[in-house]
Amino acid sequence: MAAPALSGVGPELDFRSAARMEDLNRLIQEFSKHDQREYDDQRALEIHTAKDFIFSMLGMVQKLDQKLPVANEYLLLSGGVREGVVDMDLDELSIYARGTDYDMDFTLLVPALKLHDRNQPVTLDMRHSALGHSWLSLRLFDEGTINKWKDCCTIVDHISGTTNYFFSPTLVADWFYQSISLVLLEVQKKPQRGMPRVEKVERNGTIISVILGVGSSRMLYDIVPVVSFKGWPAVAQSWLMENHFWDGKITEEEVISGFYLVPACSFKGRKENEWRLSFARSEVQLKKCISSSLMQAYQACKAIIIKLLSRPKAISPYHLRSIMLWACDRLPANYLAQDDFSAHFLLGLIDDLQHCLVNKMCPNYFIPQCNMLEHLSDETAMLHARKLSSVRSDPAEHLRTTIEHAKAANRLTVELQWRGSSNNLPSPQSDAGGENQPDDRLAKKLQQLVTENPGKSISVFINPDDVTRPHFRIDDKFF
Repeated sequence: MAAPALSGVGPELDFRSAARMEDLNRLIQEFSKHDQREYDDQRALEIHTAKDFIFSMLGMVQKLDQKLPVANEYLLLSGGVREGVVDMDLDELSIYARGTDYDMDFTLLVPALKLHDRNQPVTLDMRHSALGHSWLSLRLFDEGTINKWKDCCTIVDHISGTTNYFFSPTLVADWFYQSISLVLLEVQKKPQRGMPRVEKVERNGTIISVILGVGSSRMLYDIVPVVSFKGWPAVAQSWLMENHFWDGKITEEEVISGFYLVPACSFKGRKENEWRLSFARSEVQLKKCISSSLMQAYQACKAIIIKLLSRPKAISPYHLRSIMLWACDRLPANYLAQDDFSAHFLLGLIDDLQHCLVNKMCPNYFIPQCNMLEHLSDETAMLHARKLSSVRSDPAEHLRTTIEHAKAANRLTVELQWRGSSNNLPSPQSDAGGENQPDDRLAKKLQQLVTENPGKSISVFINPDDVTRPHFRIDDKFF
């Protein structure tokens, strides 16, 4: 007897959890709605006020002892270091929560040194460090630079009698924290109307975290001292020879315009000498080529794993970002461009991450020979793989929990804003007074910039001798 024919195809289901794909898509959309910040004119103006204050402060740091380059180029990334916008070790970071401690977070990469006149591949001194890391000898720089930074170096004397100065991430971070603290102390002695409140300045390993209060908003800035290079490192040269998802969408010049050394050590390296290669500048460009549905899935997956895999520390959001970039190279562009495939992408990212844990293998996107999970113990890897298995068995429930967390953070923010406005806290708009009163056009322009560029990254060109006029770029647009 023949089997009865199916009367039409039912809803698409996830084989593992039996969740309906359309339900998962709806939950991801709901999470995105609560996770994205809606800015009114007042909030946009407060963001701008805080940003100007940070840039002015850095201009004053430069003037203290002229260590920082006079004309510097900062990279401002939306999202703090805890959000995985740069590949940093999080062991020494204080735990701040959105809603409780801050409303918005940013990472600011501040070059302490720049090597910007190189056209050939940059060769770094990797003899003493793990793959993807490097020491930095000041031999590459002129005598004036060496004299300026000698006190932030470890010194190695050679048999030949020559002395080598190695730029030290920990000593640079010490100097930077002391300088910022000194400047903020001076600024607070002569407060000006409309100036942000400095609510917290904290040294977190090699990162300086500053929380500013402006009106009813609280902004977290993770400030990272870096070394900035134009060009491309020799160790990542072979990556350029491969085919990539961004081919034809953006130019190679945009992707390889420069890289950084960030103050982060490998698990067996010497903290006082070892820097990590960072491709944050390239990642800003690559992000433009990633579909909105994949980005939504990535943000939802990141929110789930940050909470779930926090102890013991093994997986960071940066691992997930690398997995997403590899997926973009592996999968057809027309598949990744599907608007209603967020659920497929979320489940795929979880599967990929679990695969990486089980095999203790997560290659760096730009330096594939560098395995970012090599240091993990078998026990930690399997513990986290099992936790991910529970997510994979019921992704809808984990998404609902994540949505509740986002809602709670937003409620806290609104509550604090309401309290602030009812207590008549000073805001830059109400407190600026006189000729400095900003007009509506500025607020509207700022609101437009913020709402039109969610999650995008901003490069800032600033001259410390004229801190009133920062010129900033959101991705490839100048303002």
